[in-house]
Amino acid sequence: MIPSTTKKFIDSLIDYYISEAASYKQLAMAYSDEIKDVDANAFGIIVGCIYSGFLQAYQNQKQKPALEDTQEFTQMIKVRSVQIKRSILDAKV
Repeated sequence: MIPSTTKKFIDSLIDYYISEAASYKQLAMAYSDEIKDVDANAFGIIVGCIYSGFLQAYQNQKQKPALEDTQEFTQMIKVRSVQIKRSILDAKV
């Protein structure tokens, strides 16, 4: 199971990326010729950044996340995915 401090860190990362969705949507727009769905691309970038932070938190403790930890992380993203998607759709670019 993900330690509570790491869960709080992941939640804070999600909050951060929600608040900065416009920047990531703008980044996704740079690839709009290749990838037509800018909103889905921005979602992928944001989730990738959060996942990178999740992995970095474990690496900082000289650990690797167990399969159960990765599954729990995925569930955390699923629970907040509507908020992430809404922040992208509402982003003014």
